[in-house]
Amino acid sequence: MSELTTMVNIGKEMEKKLTTVGIDTPEKLIELGAKQAFLKLKERYPQVCLVHLYTLEGAIHDTEFNRLSEDRKKELKEFSDFLKR
Repeated sequence: MSELTTMVNIGKEMEKKLTTVGIDTPEKLIELGAKQAFLKLKERYPQVCLVHLYTLEGAIHDTEFNRLSEDRKKELKEFSDFLKR
């Protein structure tokens, strides 16, 4: 496996999912960004949800997903809701 699990919030299950969509290093995840990584995951794994998006954002910013600012969580939720339309 890759070193994705060295990032905050990224466990073995998330690492496997990310790897299957071509995101196999922390650098790739950071470069792609949480929203684009979430889109890739959503295409392959339709069951991924808002918490996955928060998890990716937290990993990129080296913070626990539940410590994201309310403004950032709101923005990410709006993005996730938009994808449901």
